[in-house]
Amino acid sequence: MNSVPFTRQGYEKMKKELEKLKTVDRPQNIKAIEEARAHGDLSENAEFEAAKERQAFIEAMINKLGYNLGNAEIINPDELPKDKAVFGTYVLLENIATGDEFKYQLVGPEESSVEEGRISVSSPLGKAILGKKVGDEIVLNAPGGRRSFELIEIM
Repeated sequence: MNSVPFTRQGYEKMKKELEKLKTVDRPQNIKAIEEARAHGDLSENAEFEAAKERQAFIEAMINKLGYNLGNAEIINPDELPKDKAVFGTYVLLENIATGDEFKYQLVGPEESSVEEGRISVSSPLGKAILGKKVGDEIVLNAPGGRRSFELIEIM
C-alpha cells in the first residue's frame, strides 16, 4: 500500500466529503432510483439511467475517498523546517519577467486546487519548487514557454 500525503485540513475536508456521500448523496440517489423505477418501462427511462450512472459515480467516489483516508499520512507543516520548500509549506514566488507574486501551499495530488492556492508536489511547478531555498530561481518549461520565478519566502 502506498501512503497518500495530506495536510490536516485536507484530511478533514476529505473525511467530511466521504460522510456527505454516504449519508446524504447515496440515500438521495437511492430514492431517485426508486422513483424512476416506479415510472414503469426501464428500457427507455432516462431518469432511471441517469440515477444509475450517478449511483456508480457516488460509489466510485466513496471507494476512492475511503482508500485515500485509509492510506493517509497526515503531515503537519508546522513541524517542518522552513529553510527549504517541502510538502505542506507555503511559498511566495515572484515571476521574474512580470514581477507578479503568487502564494501557494505545496500539497498532495488529492488536495491540489490552483484556484485555492494549493499546488500538487507532483505537478511540474510543484516538483520544481521542492527543495528550493529563499532566493533560489525556479525555472519551469511550460507549454506556453519557459517561465522563471524567484522563491521570495517560505512560510
